[in-house]
Amino acid sequence: MRFDVSAVPFSRFGSHMAISYLRPGQPNHGVDEPEGLYLRCVHNGRSSNVFRIELGSVDDPLDFDIEAEPSLLVLRPRAATKDSGLVEISFESPDVLRVRARRVPVRLSRDPNPSGGALPSSGRQWRLIVGSLPRKFLLDPISGDLDVNSPWQLVEGYGTKVHICPRVIASFMPDIQSGELEFAIESYESEVEGAPRTRSFDRCVQGNAADFGAWLKVMPSAPAAYAPQRELAAYVNWSSVVAAEGNYETPAMLMSKNWMVHAYNWDNYFNAWANSYANDEFAWNQFMLFFRHQHSTGALADYIDQFQTAFTYTKPPIHGWVLRHMMATMPSIDRKRLSQVYEPLQAWTQWWLTYHDDDGDGICQYNHGNDSGWDNASVFDVGQPVESPDLSAYLILQMDALGEVAGKLGRRRDAVHWTKSADQMLGRLLEHSWRRDRFVAPRSGDHQVDPNADSLILLLPLVLGSRLPESVRRPMVARLREPGGFLTPFGLATENLRSPNYMTFGYWRGPIWAPSTLVIVDGLVQMGEKALAREIARRFCDLCVRSGFAENFDAVTGDPLCDKAYTWTSSIFAILTRDYLR
Repeated sequence: MRFDVSAVPFSRFGSHMAISYLRPGQPNHGVDEPEGLYLRCVHNGRSSNVFRIELGSVDDPLDFDIEAEPSLLVLRPRAATKDSGLVEISFESPDVLRVRARRVPVRLSRDPNPSGGALPSSGRQWRLIVGSLPRKFLLDPISGDLDVNSPWQLVEGYGTKVHICPRVIASFMPDIQSGELEFAIESYESEVEGAPRTRSFDRCVQGNAADFGAWLKVMPSAPAAYAPQRELAAYVNWSSVVAAEGNYETPAMLMSKNWMVHAYNWDNYFNAWANSYANDEFAWNQFMLFFRHQHSTGALADYIDQFQTAFTYTKPPIHGWVLRHMMATMPSIDRKRLSQVYEPLQAWTQWWLTYHDDDGDGICQYNHGNDSGWDNASVFDVGQPVESPDLSAYLILQMDALGEVAGKLGRRRDAVHWTKSADQMLGRLLEHSWRRDRFVAPRSGDHQVDPNADSLILLLPLVLGSRLPESVRRPMVARLREPGGFLTPFGLATENLRSPNYMTFGYWRGPIWAPSTLVIVDGLVQMGEKALAREIARRFCDLCVRSGFAENFDAVTGDPLCDKAYTWTSSIFAILTRDYLR
């Protein structure tokens, strides 16, 4: 399997290093940096360019083609003859990159570089400090020569004079006799010994291939037609995991190693679900990640990285819904694990009921679009906070989950309480938010509704499945089927194509997204609309085959938008192909 490193970074499980081809206009392409291939670091919620990777000398640079597969990145000079060389890159370990070249000089350049610089170390090694990054880098020649151009200058700054290193250019030259060149780039926190490299380059490649192969085996199965894309989905997920450190008590799957380099709340739970079929321990650790950092009020953070836990916003309470699906596929969710999650899930549910119902009408609110996960959806144009009906739907399912878990734990009174609370909230939702033939999203307090809002978020209560009365389900399903509305050849647009609020590149005001697709597909299956559910799932999965695992997609053309290697998209593709397309 090969992939495009301008969309999918070359990395591996556990690493904070990634290699990407960056073009102007991408979020992690510096304004003053040229287009090219970059070694990047995604540590601590930041995506920072460490080096630009170039071939040839400063005076005679070489253009090259890039071939990427999970265990090996190959750079081939374009003007070369068959025997004139190539460059190969692989991982020795999550913290060590190995580079092997034949008859091709390799340059690592960082220019301009006003913060940090390169310093000679023992032997022929050099150490690189990159500004405020919490990681340093060791350049370790194995064969061939290394020359580093890293001048220090005294300049005016901060009202005084300071030392800066305006550039770093590390030039690796092949051995004159053999034409061979090999070196390592090691990422480290404080100090590193630079131990001898005992593993051959070929063994490094084999090790990475074996590690990815083991991950691929526990990836959810898929129909034969989706087998090649299943492999890419597995790679996107495997390569997006970083090692345990700080807030990550266990290895954590980031949303991406492009620029969405945090673990985000609801995103993370789709990743947990996708791993629940055969990767139990990893899946459970992803599910518990945010609960391990739960606020004393019961709130769950918006995102987590190694050293930050951000509570400015949150994300919707899909956790009970996901837990019930995982309980169906993971026999290892036993009484002990249910005991671990019950109190935190109860506190999370109670937090919404206590702190997110300002007008006291029994219908909870999103205080900001970001809390819904649909940051700029048209339902928030009326002003915030908004009592969006999907929130009540998720809470109903979460109360159902609490009732089920309480029953398994022998907490009969709790089980009765949560089951009754779910029924009561469903009644309030229908009375409060179902108007004529559709759900609305009133502003909390005065209950005003924007008449122009025609967002797919208003159809997400379909996730309740057969819990919804037939008189409610029927018109909602009919709206999904309307020609020229939400359902496009590629899946479900997040704003009705006929809406005045529809925008081609509108984030949640038009483009197709994975989570909304899964929420609606699952609800349709639960209410017996299996043919429509299957058709929506097929269109979305075919879109992933066509356009990869982007954060979202143009609803009309199917073109990938925003982050091009997003784990909830690859995870939801895996869920849909396994459970809904058989």
